[in-house]
This record gives sequence, structure tokens and C-alpha cells, in this order.
Amino acid sequence: MEEFVVYILFSEDYGKTYIGFTSNLIERFKSHNYLSKKGYTIKFRPWKVIYVEFFSTKSEALKREKHLKSGKGREFIKEIISKL
Repeated sequence: MEEFVVYILFSEDYGKTYIGFTSNLIERFKSHNYLSKKGYTIKFRPWKVIYVEFFSTKSEALKREKHLKSGKGREFIKEIISKL
């Protein structure tokens, strides 16, 4: 059974966050930090994973990703970052 992961990346050097979802966190993380040649995340490397949640369906993961990108979700992320 495929598993989906919602993740939050944090760039300490730039104070930036990135929220995404994937079915392969290790490969996606390598892409954000090393492999990608274009996109938002290449500008703020290096990234570290500061939070993950696992879901059994893609729709659940997408719903959670959308919530984390909302105002309440951003508050939750700020709380996580303050504890780093």
C-alpha cells in the first residue's frame, strides 16, 4: 500500500519554509536540496525537514497540505520553528 507524506522544510539561512507532499520523502528531499535545477526551493538551500505527517490516501495528504498553507497552518509552523 502506498503511503503519502506531508512535510515541512525549513531553511535556517534564509528563514523560509516550504510545505509539500510526496509518496517518497527521501527522494523528494534530495530533489529539494541537491537535484533540482529550477523552482522555489533551489534559491534557499540548504533545507532541513522539520515536520512530517503520514497518510494512507493522497486526498487526505492534499487536504492537510492545504490546511498547513492556511493562516492557522502557518501559526502551527511558526510554533514548530520557535522550538528548534
